[in-house]
Amino acid sequence: MLIKRFFWVLFLGLISFTISAQCAMCRAALESEGDTSKAEAINNGIVYLMAFPYIMVAIVFYVVYKMKFKKKKPELN
Repeated sequence: MLIKRFFWVLFLGLISFTISAQCAMCRAALESEGDTSKAEAINNGIVYLMAFPYIMVAIVFYVVYKMKFKKKKPELN
């Protein structure tokens, strides 16, 4: 069990170095100009791209939850 945890910590530690990288083209575009409107637009786009998958997953879970716990109405014969 201790060896398994060690490898997980090692694995996650190695991944964190690659996560901190930034696109060279985005960095050059934002640092070259003094205008902050382009930087704000890129930040808004990143937030939109980040939030959309979470919203979609939340909608799917909500629909599944409603389908699973849906009350069955008694049938009138």
